[in-house]
Amino acid sequence: MASKEELFLLIRRDSWREGLSVRALARKYGVHRRLVREALCSAVPTPRRTPRRHSPRLEPFKKTIDQWLLDDLEAPPKQRHTVQRILARLRQELGAEIAYSTVWDYVHRRQQEIAEAAGAAPSAGFVIRHNQPGMDAEVDFGEAWVDLAGERTKCYLFAFRLAYSGKAVHRVTASCGQEAFLDGHVHAFRTLGGIPAGQIRYDNLSPAVTRVIRKSRSREEHPRWHDFRQHYSITPFYCEPGLRGAHEKGGVEGQVGYWRRNYLTPVPRVDSLDELNDAFAAFEQAEENRRIGMRIRTIGQDFAHEAPLLLPLPGEAFETGLALTPRVDRYGMVAVRVCRYSVPVRYIGRQVHVLLRSNEVVVFHGRTEIARHSRLTTKGAERMVLDHFLEVLLAKPGALAGSEALDQARHAGTFTPAHEAFWSAAKHTLGESDGTKALVHVLLLHRHLQHRDVVAGITAALAAGACTADVVALEARKAAESEGRSPTVTVTVPLPEPVGPPELPLPSLTERRTARLPPDQRPLPALERWDQLLHHRPGRDPR
Repeated sequence: MASKEELFLLIRRDSWREGLSVRALARKYGVHRRLVREALCSAVPTPRRTPRRHSPRLEPFKKTIDQWLLDDLEAPPKQRHTVQRILARLRQELGAEIAYSTVWDYVHRRQQEIAEAAGAAPSAGFVIRHNQPGMDAEVDFGEAWVDLAGERTKCYLFAFRLAYSGKAVHRVTASCGQEAFLDGHVHAFRTLGGIPAGQIRYDNLSPAVTRVIRKSRSREEHPRWHDFRQHYSITPFYCEPGLRGAHEKGGVEGQVGYWRRNYLTPVPRVDSLDELNDAFAAFEQAEENRRIGMRIRTIGQDFAHEAPLLLPLPGEAFETGLALTPRVDRYGMVAVRVCRYSVPVRYIGRQVHVLLRSNEVVVFHGRTEIARHSRLTTKGAERMVLDHFLEVLLAKPGALAGSEALDQARHAGTFTPAHEAFWSAAKHTLGESDGTKALVHVLLLHRHLQHRDVVAGITAALAAGACTADVVALEARKAAESEGRSPTVTVTVPLPEPVGPPELPLPSLTERRTARLPPDQRPLPALERWDQLLHHRPGRDPR
């Protein structure tokens, strides 16, 4: 079926070539004579008029809706009336019974008219930024929910994104404090293999900025952040406060939302944040095959071109953890921020060093690590390790049954059903107090024997009807030897890796100075005549 424009062209052609009359043209094309006359007068059809719908039910409320739309011009953008909200207010406040489509037609037309009549400024335009490889990057924090060890927990997603390639590095942390902020940078630099040579764009985050200088780009920086960025040669660019500065790092703003929708939906279930962060490495590797927008090359191809242009990492590490010096209370606990963590009871009353990191708390006494815990974020939360209290429980065995440390050990799975069975059998055979002491002696074996060997030893001891720690130790060693390995654990506290003291490492000035000096070409001193001093007599010249 020909369009109206094509029909007009056919009518005008036949009228010019064949000289047909209006009646003949109307009969040939099956249209009214008015349409033929319109086609002969103009080659372009008259545009069809959109009928203006009249709604008698809406008429009494139009002035009210206009006033609401006018007030919206002064309201925050995210708190302005939607069509649904206008319809709800009309029904609740004025008792109106109007269809949604009727309100939508009127509001859609009047919003633009009211804005133009009030002289509202049009939306601000944006300028596409030219990003050079290896130069600029963007950083942001976002919230994320994780089912951590079976409990819905609010965590924070750190995102570091290179502006040129779009290569992004992520890390989920238990807090958004300064230690997590610095740790995210270190992780990103190690993953990328270098540091951007240009600017890194930031919000005015409290871990970095202590005060915004009014009407300027100047900022008062946190001293620790200032030391960190000097160490890594970072050039920061601080965006404008509020919504005005969001577009200045729009790439990473969208990156946080993209990562939540694609890799944190549905809510991930993990036993620890380390497990989730290890999974992020595989997700980031898969992202390198993606193309951003209408780009020809993938993220990985652009990053391969960008990686050699990054600045090298410094040779000395920067400790991102916060160093604290609490004192161990009489319960064998140390208070860190708003949470408490257990340490071995032999350190009660002593001052210890605590290294507060983004996802863990490490406790030192001198240069020896005495405890390591996953970081807690809930105010007043406590983390206890049953092994830390065994010396006290030997003297007070009645305190074990109702202790918080035992309850946490059960939930963590370190106090197994085999331990429960041994405890029950020991109390039945030796009595309440001596049976509990026998269990404590068995728990002390975990400091020197592997956990699975002790559990196997408990099972074998129960099968033989024995309830002593000596039998459990003997059976544990047999279980290890049957598998061809040594059962002994040489450390009392499990150390994933050797850790230094919490004091920040200081560079050696002597090594730096001597490295620049020329080699010493002087001959070594001759020592042949020094033995003559041993036989020197008073009043006689040794020469």
